[in-house]
Amino acid sequence: MHPELTIIGGGLAGTEAAWQAAQQGITTCLYEMRPARQTPAHVSDRLAELVCSNSLGSDLPDRAPGLLKSEIRRLDSLIMQAAEQSAVPAGGALAVDRENFAAEITRRIESHPLIEVRREEATRIPDTPAIIATGPLTSDALAEQIAALSSKEYLYFYDALSPIVEADSINMDIAFRASRYGRGEQDEGDYINCPFTEEEYTAFVTTLRQAGQIELKQFEQEDEHFFEMCLPVEELARRGDQSLAFGPMRPVGLTDPRTGRRPYAALQLRQDNLAGTLYNMVGFQTNLKWDEQRRVFRMIPGLENAAFMRYGMMHRNTYINSPMLLKPTMQWHNRPHLFFAGQIIGVEGYVGNAASGLLAGINAARLLQSQSPITLPETTMLGALCHYVTHAEAKDFQPMKANFGLMPPFEKKIRNKRARYQAYVERALRDLDAVIAAEGLKTLNA
Repeated sequence: MHPELTIIGGGLAGTEAAWQAAQQGITTCLYEMRPARQTPAHVSDRLAELVCSNSLGSDLPDRAPGLLKSEIRRLDSLIMQAAEQSAVPAGGALAVDRENFAAEITRRIESHPLIEVRREEATRIPDTPAIIATGPLTSDALAEQIAALSSKEYLYFYDALSPIVEADSINMDIAFRASRYGRGEQDEGDYINCPFTEEEYTAFVTTLRQAGQIELKQFEQEDEHFFEMCLPVEELARRGDQSLAFGPMRPVGLTDPRTGRRPYAALQLRQDNLAGTLYNMVGFQTNLKWDEQRRVFRMIPGLENAAFMRYGMMHRNTYINSPMLLKPTMQWHNRPHLFFAGQIIGVEGYVGNAASGLLAGINAARLLQSQSPITLPETTMLGALCHYVTHAEAKDFQPMKANFGLMPPFEKKIRNKRARYQAYVERALRDLDAVIAAEGLKTLNA
């Protein structure tokens, strides 16, 4: 098979891009360097492996992440199809069994008649039509090529992973099942909650602040940027006594059945696989040494005997200065047949990454079929996200996830927040459907 399109990177963005292009009839070659060369964060050779949380964010239709999911569902998103097939209980969020999720995407990509998967490292940017979706852990050889192409300074940020514990090791005499405000499909709630008294919380925060961290590599220590959205829990604790109680350990909407009252603080654990044997510590990204994680996190009520299946870790991620380098079509500013997608462009969140790959795949296919690439309207969530990462202030640019603040307001202000969000959703889906009809895009039901 002689590929018309080369895609580098087999993560969420790359696999979605490959699927979209192939579904439009384009022969595609997808490069993935694993398992020949692993990254600091991946543990398997599967495509689209999730390395942080197993949650794809809110699936509620009137929330920004839910709207983004609705949009890409309309456009035959492979990622959404696999997520729904491997979903695990998570209240109003869409969480997946990460192994089943990656296995399904790998099967679908490898079995597609127009997609060839090459398990080797791509060390240069092709001169032919291509999509770069190598993510935040781009290999050094390709990163040097991208840096030379851009002639601009790279930006860096840190990404920290949360620990995962075995369900059987959680003390359910202390911990309890509940979703905030009673939300969730199960009567007992989709989350396991570890409640703190004020004294327990104070002792935990004090110990957490003093715990030993893994020493960063020299190139990481010299970096001036520290990405706020993945701030390690120990760094957050150092910002104030109540930083955790008002952040990842906020107790709102929870009632401790032992006391009948709201706890002073609470850690939530979210199911990480379909079997319900693994739970991840929500919002507890960390760079503590592994023996320190055992010591400190076992101070959490209910986790005194926790068995850790995966410890938290932290590594440097890389993204390009997209406002100076990309068009909202995901095209390189002066090379129309070169596209970028995924976290390397500064979109944040699993679904945001996949969605940018979806748009890059559609537009690359259109270009190869002598059609004009599509710029989605800013009134859609994907259009607003792509507009932001390509039009933000370049000197202060940081990655962004889907949120209603990116969307243009209505001429007549809607004061009620819920009504305003619902109006955003209705406008977005109406405008997306208009684009689908006008451009003859293939959809899931086509």
